[in-house]
Amino acid sequence: MSARRLADDQPSSFEMTPETRARLDRIISKYPEGRQASAVISALWLAQKQNDYWLPRAAIEKVADTLGMPYIRVLEVATFYTMFNLEPVGKYFIQMCGTTPCMLSGSDGIKALLERRIGAQRKVTDDGMFSWLEVECLGACCNAPMVQINDDYYEDLTVENFTTLLDNLAAGRPVETGSQTGRVASEPTGGLTALTSLYGADGKSGPQSLKK
Repeated sequence: MSARRLADDQPSSFEMTPETRARLDRIISKYPEGRQASAVISALWLAQKQNDYWLPRAAIEKVADTLGMPYIRVLEVATFYTMFNLEPVGKYFIQMCGTTPCMLSGSDGIKALLERRIGAQRKVTDDGMFSWLEVECLGACCNAPMVQINDDYYEDLTVENFTTLLDNLAAGRPVETGSQTGRVASEPTGGLTALTSLYGADGKSGPQSLKK
């Protein structure tokens, strides 16, 4: 297990925006009186999202004050879970899945592209646009290889379509989330292999009849 420490350069303060605080208040209201500490992970996530996807010390302490928790207890949570970034990341923070299904489907090529285009893991590009990190399974194995960029999944990646995706993000052009090959959900890549006839054996059922 690697040691996780706060970044050396820290902002002097952090204040939740009215929108962030309103969302947090709604989450806190779901817990019984006196149990607001149960919202700590959600609170840290909201603070991180507000702060360009990383958590400075001031944000951790603000969450502790808001929930009535000792600073050390919230720091323990922030440093334990790798979903919390303790140092600045790029405007587009890319988490690349490198576990078995993605590796077998070509994630090594995606990783090599990230290393060529962005550099080492955790490095933010000079323009502040990109940084990346190899992570454990993100749960989209049927659509491997895939990455998560900020809040969204991008799936069915190849070196070619991922290059195009990065080009579009860098240029500020709109991009499509989800499959980059047009696949719907987890349907077979080669098309349907079952329920391909207009009607079933009874002459009535089948994929077309389900649409009626």
